Amino acid sequence: MELILGLHNIKSRHRGCAATIGNFDGVHLGHQHLFTSVCQQASAKNIPACVVTFEPLPVEYFAPLEKRPVRIMYLREKYRAIKHCGIDQLLVLPFNRKMAQTEAEDFIGNLLIDGLAVQHLTIGDDFHFGRNRRGDIKMLQQAGGDHQFSIDQAETFLHANQRVSSTRIRSLLQDGNLADTTTLLGRHYALQGRVIYGRQLGRTLNFPTANINLKGRNPSLRGVFVVEVEMLESAPSEPTAKQAFEQRQFGIANIGNKPTVDGTQMTLEVHLLDYPPASAQEPGGNGNLYGARLRVSFLQRLRDEKKFASLDELKQSIKNDEVNARQWLTDNNPTN
Repeated sequence: MELILGLHNIKSRHRGCAATIGNFDGVHLGHQHLFTSVCQQASAKNIPACVVTFEPLPVEYFAPLEKRPVRIMYLREKYRAIKHCGIDQLLVLPFNRKMAQTEAEDFIGNLLIDGLAVQHLTIGDDFHFGRNRRGDIKMLQQAGGDHQFSIDQAETFLHANQRVSSTRIRSLLQDGNLADTTTLLGRHYALQGRVIYGRQLGRTLNFPTANINLKGRNPSLRGVFVVEVEMLESAPSEPTAKQAFEQRQFGIANIGNKPTVDGTQMTLEVHLLDYPPASAQEPGGNGNLYGARLRVSFLQRLRDEKKFASLDELKQSIKNDEVNARQWLTDNNPTN
């Protein structure tokens, strides 16, 4: 899938596409349903399938910092999820003052007609656009008739008679409800980032952890979880590490503020249950994860994050977490 950053980077090969527009935070089942429709239209017309999104999200631009909803995923993660849906090109538009003040008619002209020259547009049931959200389906239908592109509006996507939405998924994550989150996303909820140096406290407890750099992000999820870990990129200085890592590893992740050691910053730490494997311990093998980019998928909640009276109590709790994690993995066999 080709990434296009801004209208000025649209080339002739990107034009004449079937497209959809939205925030698509989480790329959940409702979004995937929309993308399937776009891909079907693109295939029928033998044209590219295009997704248009914004960075930052409009709500992040308009809302005060303390009132912004927590993102389900960031651009790098969104790119990966949308690519998996079979889309040909992702156009990312900067949402800034100029975009916020663009009139709906100019949005249509600049993006859909002069920019992408769309042949077909599919939109969600709640799609509005332009200054003060004045643009709607009727305005798009009028433009489609004037400029010869077809348009349809997807029906509300329901699961268990409830609308699938990013807001609903954020609420589920805040409640620690991984089962329903997984169902509505169509995959496990995941976070990704590079492994950085931490306080190395885990080594002293005989439970070394990979500290994932969240770059100031503040995910809704809190607690201790069984996780699956994939290496997306090895560190530039350790090119063989990805091979040593093998396809995936399972582990225990803590996401929170580490209250036992008076932590204040949100952290994601992962203890890999069976790492490094033998291949990483052999001559020439490499078990070093520093600088690697990891993707951590949350499989099962084990417990809340808790402040322990001593490091010995913390160590015993981690031992119990490992026993419970291995038992869950045995019972559920997620390798299938």
